[in-house]
Amino acid sequence: MDFTRIIELASYTLPAIVTGFVAYSFFELHIKNNDKKHNFLLNKEAHKESLPIRLQAYERMTLFLERINLTKLLIRIAPISNEKHDYENFLIDQIEHEFEHNLTQQIYMSDECWTIITTAKNSTIQIIRKAAMSDRVENADKLREKLLNDLLEKQSPSNAALGYIKNEVAGLW
Repeated sequence: MDFTRIIELASYTLPAIVTGFVAYSFFELHIKNNDKKHNFLLNKEAHKESLPIRLQAYERMTLFLERINLTKLLIRIAPISNEKHDYENFLIDQIEHEFEHNLTQQIYMSDECWTIITTAKNSTIQIIRKAAMSDRVENADKLREKLLNDLLEKQSPSNAALGYIKNEVAGLW
């Protein structure tokens, strides 16, 4: 084979290789873009379907936090007897019952939001227990009075959790 034959062969082969490489790159890019577009549309559709469910979960947890807000809880739930420990246990049972009723909502929320809600619940229970241990509290009415007075000095734990929920829901848009 002579040198001119090799050059002639290369002159036909090299453009074919370059054209093949450009076509391959173009089709690969086109397929990737189609995949991204398809995934985007799937995510958009899933988001459209899941957003109402997630919002409903946030609404239910907002209602839960409002219901365990000590001020509203004490107004809504009167003492069942004059015994402070009966009232303490009754309040805690009401909070736990509300929590268990909404337990499944955690799958629609971020872990951080759920942790804050759980912390608000536990803090509320802790406030009730701490007030019931006070020596100045002799009966259920005194416990109720002490809890309301304590709330005048500090914010209810559920208010902080409500603020976090509002911020998280605002981030969904």
